[in-house]
Amino acid sequence: MFKIALQAFITAAKGLAITLAHLFGARRSREVLDVRKADYFDKQAGVTTVQFPREKMPIPEVARYQLDVEIDDCIVCDLCAKACPVDCITIESVKATDVIGKTSDGSVKRLYAAQFDIDMAKCMYCGLCTVVCPTECITMTDQYDRSMTNLAELTYSFAEMTPAEVEEKKREWTKFQAEEEAAKRK
Repeated sequence: MFKIALQAFITAAKGLAITLAHLFGARRSREVLDVRKADYFDKQAGVTTVQFPREKMPIPEVARYQLDVEIDDCIVCDLCAKACPVDCITIESVKATDVIGKTSDGSVKRLYAAQFDIDMAKCMYCGLCTVVCPTECITMTDQYDRSMTNLAELTYSFAEMTPAEVEEKKREWTKFQAEEEAAKRK
């Protein structure tokens, strides 16, 4: 019985010592360190709270935060939406009657992006969509402060076509298909 009480007292004393060490260590303020530095984990003494938004923690180059799409480089292949495990990417394409341009890496564009939405409220920041993109048009940026009161504001639309333009391109494609079918029948 005495041995158990002594062990409990020693355990409580150790916990109190750790608490007091942190309490008195909190008088020193830890400077904001770059996580890319080799001695980042060596300098852990002091208060670790960052005075956000005046101070921001430096983020590593390989960090995964806000998704961004360079729509001019997108070939609307839909690979990013297929790779997404939580289905936060919605893509709708409209076929063009001819080549509509080239991306920055030289890929030929044959589809219009009628809709390209990313719901960041669903996104789990896995980065799979950035890996499978053949033109590397979808990337993770270093933006991480996206606080919203309405979840609908976290859906970002990257398509630049208006509904009227989408309908016009669909009509052009339907007309093109009809002309092709008519030419085959002759």
